[in-house]
Amino acid sequence: MLTLWVNMFIEVISMEIIFPKDNDPDDWNETKRLVRRHNIPRAKLIRRRLDDLKAAPCLEVMRRLPGRCHELKGDHAGELSLDLDGPYRLLFRPAQEPAPVRPDGGLDWSRVIAIILVGVEDTHD
Repeated sequence: MLTLWVNMFIEVISMEIIFPKDNDPDDWNETKRLVRRHNIPRAKLIRRRLDDLKAAPCLEVMRRLPGRCHELKGDHAGELSLDLDGPYRLLFRPAQEPAPVRPDGGLDWSRVIAIILVGVEDTHD
């Protein structure tokens, strides 16, 4: 009974990750597919970042974890990124529409509980 309760509790406090419509979720979840699309070190980092996101109850937790989660500007305004290797970043955006905002107009990271993956890019090009 305790295991059932713990599993239900973990499910409630976990961030929801929504995969891009044009991708099969297995492209993100299966290591072999990640390695085929990227490389071994980057695939490991992508998997680690996704595991961190899934385990977080909200985006605010990601500020204190490796990966330097930060909001983007310019062409990628409204998106956030996590560092991977070199110039590559895991890009995502809040799933809530409209995105939760603080009184000062900035993104309220503590209320983001679901994200939509955008992709892996070199945002510096």
